[in-house]
Amino acid sequence: MELFNNIDWAGLLVNTGLILLKLIAILIVYAIVKAIGNRFIERTFSKVSEKQNMSEGRSNTLMNLAKSIFSYVLIFMAAAIIFETFGFDIKALIAGAGIIGLAVGFGAQGLVSDVVTGFFILLEKQMDVGDYVTAGGFGGIVEEVGLRTTHIRSFDGTLNYVPNREISALSNHSRGNMRALVDIGISYDDNIDEAIRVIQGVCDNVAATNEAVIEGPDVLGVQNLGSSDVVLRVLCRTQNMEQWGVERQLRKEIKEALDANGIEIPFPHQVYVEKKEQ
Repeated sequence: MELFNNIDWAGLLVNTGLILLKLIAILIVYAIVKAIGNRFIERTFSKVSEKQNMSEGRSNTLMNLAKSIFSYVLIFMAAAIIFETFGFDIKALIAGAGIIGLAVGFGAQGLVSDVVTGFFILLEKQMDVGDYVTAGGFGGIVEEVGLRTTHIRSFDGTLNYVPNREISALSNHSRGNMRALVDIGISYDDNIDEAIRVIQGVCDNVAATNEAVIEGPDVLGVQNLGSSDVVLRVLCRTQNMEQWGVERQLRKEIKEALDANGIEIPFPHQVYVEKKEQ
C-alpha cells in the first residue's frame, strides 16, 4: 500500500498524456505525408506518361506500384518513430529484426518467389492495369500488378488475388487487334452458295456500320459437316475488347437475314412414339 501511495500519479498522467499526444501527432503527420506523397506520385506519372507517350494501363501499373512502395517506407518510418517515443533503441530493434528476418526468410521462400516473379512481370511488361488476361487459373481484367500479388477482376465481378508465383503461364488478350469468330449452321437441304451470299451481305453491312471492325468480316466457307447441319464460318478482326460485341451483332443480323431468305438454321427435334395397345 505504501508503494502504491509513493507513485507519482500526476507525473505518470502527464507522461501518458504527452505520449498520447505524440502518437496522435505522428498519425496526423503520417496521414498528411501519405496524402501529399500519393498526390505527388499521381501528378508525376501523369506528366511522365504525357511526355513519354506511355499507355494509360502501363502508367497506372507503375503508379500503383510506386504508391505501394511509398506506403511501406512511410509505415516503417512511422513505426520507428513510435518505438523511439516509447524509449526503445531502434538500432537494436533493426539489428534483431535482421537476424529474425534471416531465420524467417528460409521459411518464406514463397514470398521471395512472389517478389522475384512480380519483378520480372513488371520488367518485361507482360501485363498492365486494364488488360484482359488469363493467369493463375483466372481470367478477367487486371486491376493491380504488385510485387507480391496480382489482382484480377473476373467478368462476374469477383476480385481474385493471385500470388505471383502461381503465374507460371500468362495469356494477355489485350495486345493487338482481336478476332471475332462466328459459326452458323444451315440445313443440308439449303443451297450453300445462296447461304454464303446472304451471310456475306450481312458481313458487308456490319463492316460499313460498326467502327470496331478492323478487317472483314468474311465468310470463309464450310467449316464442318455436322450430324444435322452444314457449318459456315465467319471471321473478322476487331478493336481490342470489342470482339464480343461484333460477334453478337453478327449472330443477330445473320439469323434475321437467313429467316428472311427462307434458309433454315437446324435445331434438335424430339419425336415421341406412342404405342397403342392392340
